[in-house]
Amino acid sequence: MIKVGDQFKHEFSYTQEDVNLFARVSGDDNPLHVDAEVGKNSVFGRNIIHGFLGGSVFTKIFGALWKVDGHIYMKQTMQWLKPMFVNTHYEAMITVKEIFPEKNRVLYECSIFEKASVEKTFTGEALLQNKKQYVW
Repeated sequence: MIKVGDQFKHEFSYTQEDVNLFARVSGDDNPLHVDAEVGKNSVFGRNIIHGFLGGSVFTKIFGALWKVDGHIYMKQTMQWLKPMFVNTHYEAMITVKEIFPEKNRVLYECSIFEKASVEKTFTGEALLQNKKQYVW
């Protein structure tokens, strides 16, 4: 049973190797992500991870961790509030925001928080269509 207000949390972090692999796969090899010297001399003082790599944690949550039933990812909005860094612990959280039982769809609020400071680094929404109907 899924109801408005239900939450799921997942802790994660990325390594520089993860960032380098994402750069290679995505083609985004911006030096701010992959060159330590450029990162060190940037306004951030170190490399930042790709925004889409940070946001990709929701693919893992919806595809492998939360109510896994073959649902379809229909929409994801993303807003980056603060940069994310390698070897930093984060917590992604999804919250059921709205349920559309007639179409087997659920709208989720998506957030990422840095664990140490509890600062929100990412916000957005995801709309998923479920393979099966949950008892609403």
